This record gives sequence, structure tokens and C-alpha cells, in this order.
Amino acid sequence: MTATFSHRLRTLLVVCIATLVVPVCISSARAQTVVVMVNGEPITDYDIEQRSKLDFLSSHKKPTRQDVINELIDEKVEIKEAKKYGVDPSGSNIDQAYGEMAGRMRISADQLTKSLQAQGIRPGTLKSRIRADMVWGSLVRGRYKERLQVGEQDVEKALKAEGGDDTQKADAYEYTMQPLVLIVPKGAPPAALESRQKEAETLRGKVQSCSEAKSYFTSLPNAAVRDPVIKTSSDIPAVLRKVLDDTPIGHLTPPEVTKEGIEMVALCGRKPTTIDSPKKKEIREKMYAQKYQATAKAYLDEIRKAAMIEYRK
Repeated sequence: MTATFSHRLRTLLVVCIATLVVPVCISSARAQTVVVMVNGEPITDYDIEQRSKLDFLSSHKKPTRQDVINELIDEKVEIKEAKKYGVDPSGSNIDQAYGEMAGRMRISADQLTKSLQAQGIRPGTLKSRIRADMVWGSLVRGRYKERLQVGEQDVEKALKAEGGDDTQKADAYEYTMQPLVLIVPKGAPPAALESRQKEAETLRGKVQSCSEAKSYFTSLPNAAVRDPVIKTSSDIPAVLRKVLDDTPIGHLTPPEVTKEGIEMVALCGRKPTTIDSPKKKEIREKMYAQKYQATAKAYLDEIRKAAMIEYRK
């Protein structure tokens, strides 16, 4: 036993005795009880408790204890396999993915951390799951790239089986857009936001072309003109496609409140395209997902059989 460990153990005992919180000490010891060893790495009661809370938070369904254990075993097996092939993201990579997840929820990383802690979940519990998802997805896609490819003929065949795509092709467009922002500083009073909303509506009535939109927004204080964006129908959600299809060329879309202020898009162009269609993309993604899931499952079954898994209780 090292001096450091002995010191920590003495400290723990002193705290337990001095505060007379024997049940807490017992609970802490129980939480660290090893339930399963996976290739020499432990899964404790605490790990299981933490992941159970996280799973319930994300699915609103209480998982069984064995399901959680299996999930944690799978992740340890996946991470070890990924390391064999050099797939091992750094802590900064995980933190970045954690921050991006928070961004998709329209909150900061610190806010996500506080939200998790309010539910009794350590941020590290979510980061562990993020790590496993990252390495496993990267490994499967990297090792089985050829197997996962979806052929265009297969997509066309599936498309015909579902009744064809004539309507979708007729509605497939390529949109050229100019994002525009009326900036509202963070913490500004509601009146400032309301004022900019009225300003946005006024501009919608004036702007008749993308050049006019750019000219107006360039001359306005606290306004920004973003780089032009080109997207096809298959890249855009149905709700936004309808907004763009209902907007005349050269005009602005309805204003939307975002964290930056009031955002709009000037529709600079809309032309038919045969590159892809929403239906075709949907079928392609569905076929890819099916191939990926089947391949990932077979791979996991294979490496899990070879893993050393020892149940302690």
C-alpha cells in the first residue's frame, strides 16, 4: 500500500468517525463495489447508478440494471478495440463534442454541466458515453467503409419499390441564400428586441433583391451579412423548405429570434435540380443506417466473445 493511498484511507476514516456518518461511509464503499471486470477494467455500482440516471434522463424510461451493465460492458470492449487501431480521442476532443452537444440544446457547456448535476449526474458520465460513441462510430466506418457503401442502383430500386419519385423530383431545388442578422446584444432589454423585430419587418417590405438586402444590412448599425449558402432540397428540413418555397426570389424570409438577435435569409436563387431529392436522400440514409447497424452489431458480438468479462456479484 503506498503512502498516498494510506493517507487517503486514514483521511476517509477520520472523516467518517469525526462526523459520525457511518451510513454515508458504508454507502460510499458500496458505491465503489466492483460488479464486473472487463478486460481488467472495473464497472462499479456507482458507474451503474450514474449511467442509469443518464439513460433515464435521455429516454424517460427506467432501464433495467442488466441493460445498463451490458451497455457499460459494450463500451469498454469498444474503446479497447478502438485503441488497437489508434482511435483514441483526446480529452479536448471530448470536451469539444460535449460543448457541441450543449450548443445543439441552445445552452452553454457550463449550463449543461449544472443541469446534469441537478439530476445527480456527473459530467464525466455523459463524457464517457460520448467517448464510446465517437470511437465506435469512427472505428466501424473506418474498418468497413467499402461494406457500408450504398449503391445508386440500390437506391433507385428501393425508390421504385416505394412508388417512384416523380413528385419529389419536380419539387427538388437548389437554393442560394444570403443569411442576414440584426444583432441584439446579450442582456439587452425586451424593448430592444422588439424594436429590431419591427425593423426587420420594415426591411422585408423594402428589399426586392439580394443586392439590395446586402446594401441595406451593410449600412445598418449592429447588422451583419454572412457568407452565401447553397443547399438542395434534400439538405433542408421540410418546414424550412416550405418557407423558402413561399418566399419570392430576392425577398427576405420571416424574421427569427436567435441567440445573436433577429435573423433572416435573402433568397437569391431557386432552381430545379436532379442532384438529389428529399425522398431519395431519406432512402439512402435509411439503407446506410441498416448496413451500419448490422455491421456494428456483428463486429461487437465478435469482439465481446473474445473479451474477458468477470462478474463479481
